[in-house]
This record gives sequence, structure tokens and C-alpha cells, in this order.
Amino acid sequence: MTTPAIMYARVSTGRQAASGLGLEAQKSAIEAFAAQHGYTLAGEYVETHTGKGHDAIARRPKLAAALAHAKKAKAPVIVSKLCRLGRDVHFISGLMVNRVPFIVAELGPDVDPFMLHIYAAVAQQERGVIAKRTSDALRAAKRRGVKLGKTGKVRARENKAAADAYAKGIAATVREICEAGHTTTRAIRDELNRRKVPTARGGEWHAMTVARLLSRLGER
Repeated sequence: MTTPAIMYARVSTGRQAASGLGLEAQKSAIEAFAAQHGYTLAGEYVETHTGKGHDAIARRPKLAAALAHAKKAKAPVIVSKLCRLGRDVHFISGLMVNRVPFIVAELGPDVDPFMLHIYAAVAQQERGVIAKRTSDALRAAKRRGVKLGKTGKVRARENKAAADAYAKGIAATVREICEAGHTTTRAIRDELNRRKVPTARGGEWHAMTVARLLSRLGER
């Protein structure tokens, strides 16, 4: 006998939603997880809003609907990754007040609410550290007399355009890999390297470069 569950997927922008890859990868991961652990998906809710901030749920009607459906069905909500719920530990804490269990496919079926709080807190801290390091590096560069004006911005735009074009060029391959069940960054990394698909710079793939690729294609 299977247990009912509610699927929730989210992409941050309209561009990412239009690409389809982000949502397809999330759905594929959730469906595979549900099949493996004996869940029947009784509802599917897809959000295309960013919904940042502590009151983000007020701007995420699909998440609110998923919560209501889950309460009525006495079912958990399944997401592919914790970041699809939110990137703010206070927001994650607020969701727990609804007394609807959340399951993160990437983390497995046995992660309790306390551990979800821990994972969210660690992710938030890491983002803060990265932002501070970037800010410190820019200030140090300015003190050394490095000009960070128009030339740097133009180069950054050119690099971004090239990376976006490359990502678009291998999107079909990544989609095929995800649909085959390789949905984690490490699994995608291994499969890309096995197929000898080079990175934009011609090297081998790592989990971080895969994460950046998925971000460009709408997964994050």
C-alpha cells in the first residue's frame, strides 16, 4: 500500500520556467523518490515566483495551495532540494509551524524537521560567508588600484553570455541525463564525464560546475 504525497516544484524566474529543464529535473527527482519509497503523488504544484523574504509564503500561492492540499490529505509535501522551499532559515522555520511534514528528496526520507533547520542554517551561513569574501576581495582590489569599472562589467557580461550559450548548447544532454534518473549534481557530474562532455573551458566536470550549469538552465 502506498502513501499519498504532494509534489511541490519551484523556479525563480519566468526565464527559468520557460526553459523547462529546471522543472523537469525537479519533477523527475520527486517522481523517482516517490516510486522508490512507496509514495503516490496525489497533487502537483509548480511555482514560478521568487518569493524572497520572511513573508514569502504570502507571495507563493502554489506553495500555500500545496500546504492546504497536504493538510486535507494528511500527506507530506515532497520537494527535490531544500532550496526549492526557500533559502532563509526563518522562512523554513515558519513553514514548520503549519505542521505539514516536508520531505527533501535529495536528503532522503528520514530527515526530521530539526535537521531541516540545521541544513537551512548551514546553507544560509555559507551564502553569507561567500558574499562577505566577495565584498572583501573587491575592497582589497580597489585599495591596490585595480579598476573595477566599465571594462570589468563588459567582460563579465561577455563571459556570462558565453557561459549561457554553452549551457544552452548542452541542455538537451543534461535533460536526457536527468530523465534517466541522474538528478543529483554528483550523478550528473559523473555522467557528463563518462560521456566525455567537456566544460565550457574544456575541462572535467565537478559538482560545483554542475551546480552552476543547472543554475543557468533554471534548476536553481
